[in-house]
Amino acid sequence: MVLPSGVNKQSGLAAALAGMGISEHNVVGVGDAENDHAFLQCCELSVAVANAHPAVKDTADLVTQADHGAGVVELVDMIMNGLLTEQLARFRTIPVGREGQRELSIPACGHNLLVSGASGSGKSTFVAGLLEILIEKRYQVCLIDPEGDYHGFPNTIGLGDEKHAPTIDEVVQILQKPPQHAVVNLMGIGVPDRPAFLATLFPRLQEMRLQTGRPHWIIVDEAHHMLPPETSPAPAQLAGELSNLILITVHPDHIAPAVLRTVDSVFAVGPDPGKVMGSFAKAVGKPTPAIPAQGPGPGQALAWFTGRGEVHCLNFHLSQVERTRHKRNYAQGELGEENSFYFRGAQEKLKLRAYNLKVFLQIASGLDDDTWLYHLRRGDYSKWFREGIKDESLAEEAAQYARDESLGPAESREKIKAAVERRYTAAA
Repeated sequence: MVLPSGVNKQSGLAAALAGMGISEHNVVGVGDAENDHAFLQCCELSVAVANAHPAVKDTADLVTQADHGAGVVELVDMIMNGLLTEQLARFRTIPVGREGQRELSIPACGHNLLVSGASGSGKSTFVAGLLEILIEKRYQVCLIDPEGDYHGFPNTIGLGDEKHAPTIDEVVQILQKPPQHAVVNLMGIGVPDRPAFLATLFPRLQEMRLQTGRPHWIIVDEAHHMLPPETSPAPAQLAGELSNLILITVHPDHIAPAVLRTVDSVFAVGPDPGKVMGSFAKAVGKPTPAIPAQGPGPGQALAWFTGRGEVHCLNFHLSQVERTRHKRNYAQGELGEENSFYFRGAQEKLKLRAYNLKVFLQIASGLDDDTWLYHLRRGDYSKWFREGIKDESLAEEAAQYARDESLGPAESREKIKAAVERRYTAAA
């Protein structure tokens, strides 16, 4: 209990894991005393034995039924019998988007995803947001990138380019260190030879996982090319044995059935989610779920959790790169007519179109007070910020000003202008 400042069980565990090349996401911790708090908090799953201090039991993920050493034996039996995966799915999750105010997540382990939609429908945008979350949470990722779409992604190490083919040894070497993430660019490999490269890489990744539990997630872009039905059985069967696999494709039915049958959730982006869901369902022999009449819009995906049979329309997370691009577009780009704001006034004599935030502020500055207040009190600004600009916090702030009847036209105008400029400096 008496240790130098900054030294505790957590720092000791961190040093040991670094020396062994093991991620904290592959650690189950068990303890009983107050000085176990620090190291239990950094473990993927924290366990307290039955006789542990009440504060330890309150913060642990699991509490064993037995006490002292018998509780540790109980935990070891759970590990050996493979019973912890279900527990981990309860306590460790990855957020994939929001349905209204509700956060939707997938288990951090033992889960496979399929992301599908037409070209240009938003698959890469969805995956980029998910990839950024995985990296932020320190889950190691190996991304197979046949077309170079993820070249230069922040906090990753790129291997290969148009002129240089990556090697299997290079990929494995990068992944030896838990904090490093590999993006494997296959542009330097001929299209017909790319499935063979993946077939050689998969066993090495599987070997790494057996030894260290890493990489935690494997992402395969252009999965219909990389894992086609006509491929030799070995790579498809091996992929079917892998968990924490993310498959990205235009054509779900062009992926080897052995791989498709492992998919736990399907994320359809673009204007025709029913086609994606139907294609996948037919390929795996499942009934097609009921699809909402209104499909997902920009920045949205239709998620089918196949085990539970649930279908949700969610707003997916944008990566920092995408958020910057979207902010620039909302501030200075040209939104479509359906996403623009129209100052019409109470008598609808006006039709002043604000096709971005900069134009919105310009029109607002010269607008007559009655028209400004008409839209403010109706909540039109907050509705546009929420639905057109996709900014919930800006919408809520505008709604607060709309409810405050003590604010006159000049003051409310300045407050909303300031709220926009705080978030979108390009609109100033």
